[in-house]
Amino acid sequence: MELKDFITRISEATGVSGNEEEVGEIIQEAFRTLADDVYVDKLGNVIARKEGKKKSEAPPLMFAAHMDEIGFLVSKAEDGGFIRFEPLGGIDPRTLPGQEVVIKGREKIRGIIGAKPPHVQDAKEREQAIKMEKLFIDCGRSQEELNEIIQVGDFISFYQELTWLKENICAGKALDDRAGVAALSILLKELGNRSHDFDVIAVATVQEEVGLRGAITGSYHINPAVGIAIDVGFARRKGLEKERTLQSGAGPGISWGPHVHPQIFNKLKEIGERDEIPYQLEPVPFPSGTDTYAIQMSRCGVATGLISIPLAYMHTPVETINIKDIKRTGRLLASFCAEADEKFLEGLPCL
Repeated sequence: MELKDFITRISEATGVSGNEEEVGEIIQEAFRTLADDVYVDKLGNVIARKEGKKKSEAPPLMFAAHMDEIGFLVSKAEDGGFIRFEPLGGIDPRTLPGQEVVIKGREKIRGIIGAKPPHVQDAKEREQAIKMEKLFIDCGRSQEELNEIIQVGDFISFYQELTWLKENICAGKALDDRAGVAALSILLKELGNRSHDFDVIAVATVQEEVGLRGAITGSYHINPAVGIAIDVGFARRKGLEKERTLQSGAGPGISWGPHVHPQIFNKLKEIGERDEIPYQLEPVPFPSGTDTYAIQMSRCGVATGLISIPLAYMHTPVETINIKDIKRTGRLLASFCAEADEKFLEGLPCL
């Protein structure tokens, strides 16, 4: 599957934290054409293995990107055919009025997030951001119809078609972190033409947005020698500090901080410079809210790294990304796998 087609399909698929089956099936389909074997664990992680040439007992190299997206749960169906909801993941209520959603009940139904119009708000209300509990979903159906289709606890995701703003730049929902999953597909594809000593495990993790849960169980099960998470970082835009952002189209960010093993950081930098793969440095002085933290703390500890793909308008339905940065991420990680020999792994913990 071509990269643009893959990104389009996984972006538009539903996959709210705890309900990732639909997007997971698409990822399985793609990974099966690129890996030696693919399976789904008990929590729902999609795990693909690319066999190394040295069939030793050395732990594998693990690369993780989460496939879940932010969304909502149905909390109540009110008289008049309106649905109240609760957030799943970090959502800014200011971005919600007017957004289209899909509710996964007994069947999929579409709806619009509505609120009290500003025309009939009092002066105090107009000065304040609308709170989540004041929002509702209108599906254009009667209460009786809704009772037949939905129930409390049904999952809700944004409805948004992926838009190509330019040849390599697209905007849509769930690119945090399906851009990272797309980078895993590039990694596996590149390894089809490259020799590597150790098994490479690519994991599309679940439930990252609600507590890194897939990475916790996945890394415990895989017990890797190295674990590198691929996630997104804040792309530079007006109003954002240059020192805390990444330039879109200038390559992935190689993260540096207490969550990163220095040997892995140095190796990624070395490869980027030698192979002329554009990259940026991303200093992160505190534990990141990515799968990196869960992998690092697994068992007796894992040597970890973090690659950040620049993304604008995070946690909205119009997340924007340059696919050149996705391709560069896959190439960088493929070279890392090809050069991760026994000598390199000797200085890492848990071997």
